[in-house]
Amino acid sequence: MLIGRHAVHGSATPFFAIDPASGEPLAPAFGGATIDDVERACALAEQAFDTFRDTTLEARAAFLEAIADQLLDLGPALIERAMQESGLPQARLEGERGRTVGQLRLFAKVVRDGAWLATALDSALPQRTPPRPDLRLRKIALGPVAVFGASNFPLAFSVAGGDTASALAAGCPVVVKAHGAHPGTSELVARAVQAAVAACGLPEGVFSMLHGDGRTIGQALVTHPAIKAVGFTGSRQGGLALVRSAAARAEPIPVYAEMSSINPVFLLPHALARHAARIGAGFVDSLTLGAGQFCTNPGLVIAIDGPDLDTFCSAAVAALEGKAAGTMLTPGIHAAFHDGVARLGRHAGVTLLARGQQGSASCAGQAALFATDAATFLANPDLEDEVFGASSLLVKCQDAAQFRQIAEYLDGQLTATLFLEQDDQEQARALLPVLERKAGRILVNGYPTGVEVSHAMVHGGPFPATSDSRGTSVGASAIDRFLRPVSYQDLPAWLLPAALQDDNPLQLWRVRDGALTQA
Repeated sequence: MLIGRHAVHGSATPFFAIDPASGEPLAPAFGGATIDDVERACALAEQAFDTFRDTTLEARAAFLEAIADQLLDLGPALIERAMQESGLPQARLEGERGRTVGQLRLFAKVVRDGAWLATALDSALPQRTPPRPDLRLRKIALGPVAVFGASNFPLAFSVAGGDTASALAAGCPVVVKAHGAHPGTSELVARAVQAAVAACGLPEGVFSMLHGDGRTIGQALVTHPAIKAVGFTGSRQGGLALVRSAAARAEPIPVYAEMSSINPVFLLPHALARHAARIGAGFVDSLTLGAGQFCTNPGLVIAIDGPDLDTFCSAAVAALEGKAAGTMLTPGIHAAFHDGVARLGRHAGVTLLARGQQGSASCAGQAALFATDAATFLANPDLEDEVFGASSLLVKCQDAAQFRQIAEYLDGQLTATLFLEQDDQEQARALLPVLERKAGRILVNGYPTGVEVSHAMVHGGPFPATSDSRGTSVGASAIDRFLRPVSYQDLPAWLLPAALQDDNPLQLWRVRDGALTQA
């Protein structure tokens, strides 16, 4: 573990990463954190907070870029260890490293731009009745943030992933609880961040990374009074446990938990009539990508029954039966997937359409496609439960009214997808307002498994997809989760933060007396 500038071998019960392909433990042994370790990391973060949040925009942006450079400097060693611990192929992990570096560099640009400060200045109006004081507003960092590494993205959603990058960009020190599935990968990445902290002359408490039991150490982190916000990607059970703990504190804090989503795909009639076979094959490619271990995996397909849907099914079945089993991330995830598929297979009213090929790896995930009718789906809430992996359920509707009924019935989702043609516009216009209420991202004629890191991306959504639908864990606006507004009334010029000074030394675009200006 890394607590501030120190490398610490935890004194809790040692544990090993597991190679999911062979099921064998990987050396070396890692020691877990104790409550004292949590206390030390949080105390250092608290000590670092005011200094770190007061760094210049340029210094903070340079720090994020230094982390990106340090990650690249790790070279093949990082990819090799991540492959051993996750079972993911080299090309996927190299792409994920590129995504991680890209996120850090995006937030460096966001920091330099300064729009996230949301600065506003309202001039004093002493002659008005009643007089208006001089008022100025900016956003500041919330405080130290606890980040929980994800199992399915050992780089992009873990130690130096999107939650960490956006929290650091906001000026918040970070204490990471590394995921137990990839401790070696986590240590390598954490050392890169630690090196960037030192190289940039920042307080050591800006970053720490702990290993250990998720419940004990995770709960200790979330309930520590120094922690002011939480970023989490994982199961609904784990996310809600953290939400409850955060809400029960003497000072409740926000938990931004990305949890379960089945990401419905709606096949509108004219699109299905013209492209059923192509959509079916593409759907299977998306479903099985990364052994289905994406939070945006298309786990539900909705369409009106008929010959065109039969064509879609034939293409999807043929494609799925030719798909090799992917190696799943951990024995626990593999077991949960196996149980979820078995549960669907036993469900009255649910039919198995196809299975993918079996695999020889210890954690091989054999893909599955099931079908049911709309009445059965609407009568059985458990059919909406996520099966994390390459499993999806096709729901056959009788007509457009039933199609809309299912859209209204669904829980909150990360994504919702429409396959449509111009001739489908009436039905699409009717569905769009419903899907806006249900999902954080709405796609047309594409597949949801790709999540672009950009200014316009939302990777979030209404509960239970996330614990707070107002934020996103991917994209430039992820920084907003770790900020709060402060208004300054009648401060003398010499006391004003640089972002609010009259001469605008940072050259920010600001709202001044109601008008957006850089003056």
